[in-house]
Amino acid sequence: MSLRYDNVSYTYPGTSTGVFDISLEIGRGELLAIIGASGSGKSTVLKLLAGFVQPSAGRVLIDGDDVSTTLPEARRLGVVFQNYALFPHMRLWENVAYPLKVRGLSRGERRERAAAMLQRVGMGNRVDDFPAALSGGQQQRVALARALVFEPRGLLLDEPLSALDAGLRMEMRDEILRVQRAAGIATLLVTHDQEEALSIADKVAVMRDGRLIQVGPPRALYETPVNADVAAFVGQSNLWPGRVTGANLVGTALGPLACDTGDRAIGDAVTVFVRPERVTPVDEPATAVVGQFTGTVVADRYLGPVRRIDLDVGGGIIKLETHLREPVTSVAIPPDAVRLLPAGLQNPA
Repeated sequence: MSLRYDNVSYTYPGTSTGVFDISLEIGRGELLAIIGASGSGKSTVLKLLAGFVQPSAGRVLIDGDDVSTTLPEARRLGVVFQNYALFPHMRLWENVAYPLKVRGLSRGERRERAAAMLQRVGMGNRVDDFPAALSGGQQQRVALARALVFEPRGLLLDEPLSALDAGLRMEMRDEILRVQRAAGIATLLVTHDQEEALSIADKVAVMRDGRLIQVGPPRALYETPVNADVAAFVGQSNLWPGRVTGANLVGTALGPLACDTGDRAIGDAVTVFVRPERVTPVDEPATAVVGQFTGTVVADRYLGPVRRIDLDVGGGIIKLETHLREPVTSVAIPPDAVRLLPAGLQNPA
């Protein structure tokens, strides 16, 4: 089972807003997450696959079949929405069994299959309860069971955890991944939560203004973003304008930094990118050593396991993340922590 977008575009009637030239493929058993700012087009991409809107150009394919104009109910896709959309007057097994009822299965078979699916998501002892008796996380499990009970060709998750508190979101992320892996089903997840996407997805797609900016494994997006937009959007980042000043040397307003400059020529403008956790506190900085800076702490955020510190070093702010509890006034930026991106900051740090 595979899900695919082949150069798909869609514009909302009477506007210039939509998605443009989307090409993506989700293989059997693969989970692809789409992230982006509000209005970037990520929910529209899901609607195109679900059949809630039809493309103005390109094709949507399921298992190689063009379903671009196929009605949603004929696509055989399981969908979990943000609000779960459970029927309050139905018992849990009846909620889960509803897609089977629509497909004409007998009551006995519906109950048996619904009970088995509820067992799979850890709700096997609540089959006769009503949704009002459940917590948000439990309702999410029931919605997931309903989306999978009829053995769909793909699974679509539209912000499924956004209504849950932080601790429960972490638990349910793991639960969704466990159930999805067990089902071996191609899955599309739309989320605003970057941590959620990075932690469970096989691939992550970043969208901006209706277009895909980068698609790849989570580690590639985090460590080797294609431009400053992706670097700024995915996680915390230091982004500084810079210019290549020599072999493996770049100049910034902070001072010089050593790094791999690749085949860039002296004088080339770049964006210097460093993740805060790669900035290292030092006790006694060496004098005039490239990549070492001393400054004044202007923000110190205690987050439990780590602190996020902003250090003003005169030429600008260095963001760092550390587990140390001692005062920090000096830092080092090692050469292998520095990445050079194309010049130009859409979202300057």
